[in-house]
This record gives sequence, C-alpha cells and structure tokens, in this order.
Amino acid sequence: MPVSPLRPKGPPLNALRAFEAAARLGGFSLAAEELCVTPGAIAQHIKAVEAWVGVPLFERRSQGVALTAVGVRVLPDFIAAFDRLGAAVHNLKTKTAPQDISIATLPSIAHLWLSPRLPAIRERTPNITISVTALENTPNMSREPYDLALFFEKLPINPQSISLGPDIIFPVCTPALAKRLQRLSDLETVPCLRDATWSGDWNLWLKSVAPANQVQVNGPSYSLYALAL
Repeated sequence: MPVSPLRPKGPPLNALRAFEAAARLGGFSLAAEELCVTPGAIAQHIKAVEAWVGVPLFERRSQGVALTAVGVRVLPDFIAAFDRLGAAVHNLKTKTAPQDISIATLPSIAHLWLSPRLPAIRERTPNITISVTALENTPNMSREPYDLALFFEKLPINPQSISLGPDIIFPVCTPALAKRLQRLSDLETVPCLRDATWSGDWNLWLKSVAPANQVQVNGPSYSLYALAL
C-alpha cells in the first residue's frame, strides 16, 4: 500500500521576503516602504517566520529592531537568493518582451530632461515601447522590473553606471526679479523656493559662492521640483 505523507511546508515566500527586506534595510518601516505594505504587515510576516524556525530573528527594542545572531548569519543567503530571483524575473521579462523598455527616474528628471527627448527616441526606435516611472529613490535594479534608472549619484559612481553629466546647483529667477537683486544679501528680501527633497541646496550654493557670508534665505517648500518651477 503506497504511503503519501504530508510534506512539511516552509514559510510563505512573502514572509521570507519581508524578513530579508527588514534585515537588509535595518527596520520594519523601511522594509514596508520598499515592499509597499504596512509596517504591521512586515511584523506579522516576520512573526510567522520566527514561529516556523522556533527562534527569534529580531530583537525588539524601544528604538527599533536589531538582528539576532541567527539573523545575522542567515541574511547573506537570503540577499543572494532574492537577488537571483529578481535577476531570473528580469531575464524572463527581457526574453518575452524585448521591445518593452522600462525607465525609472526622479520626477524632475522625467519632467525636465527625459520628456523633451522621448519624441526623438521614439522616432528612431519605432518598434520599442518606452515606459517611464517617476520615483523619489533609486530602485534596487537587482530586484525591480526596470531596464534603466536615471538618478543622481555621489562620486565615485557605481562601475555599472554611466555618467550623463555633473549636477550643478545654481539659482534661477524671472528677469523682472533679477533687476531687484544687486547683491547677495538681497536674497533675504525675496521668497527663495526650494524642493523638499533637496532642502539644503540653497545653503550648499551660498557656501560655494560666499563661504564667509551669513546670508539666511527663506521661502516656501514644494514636494515636487516641477511644482516649485
């Protein structure tokens, strides 16, 4: 008489993914942001993994969480596994739809740099479908389904990256307003617009043009560069 015992089940893939993201990023909230779920969902997934293995993988602290010794030892294997899985999924997409190109970039780059160039690109490559997704943070190219990513990167750049040019910070204004600005201190009398993501750009520029100057600028903040513009 054949015997067909029930095979033991491992934790769900989503639970393992939650553990890997929280362990790699160092927190439940960061993992939730990356996986587009709530921190509570991440916590429940990790509890499921811990219940399955029978040992804690995180230490819960008042200021957040930290990996246990077991968690530290197994994390490299999970990072490598999900990198391989991401590469396999990307390879599947490339093989089945080689004419579809997905680009991830900052909203400002998408609006001001990439969009004006898309008509010429599409004219030269009529058989290719180009999709653009605006993101505030650089995606994990090993995991996420993008073929290209256009973002600012600190020097030295990643060996796999291609530099399209330097990031130069300087202020701009209307010609009418420019007539009222005769000296650096005049900036204190006008609203100086800023992008919330790069709220320190005014100070960076002021230090570069007048390191000893004590000019303090103020003005409204916008969550998107295009809104500020």
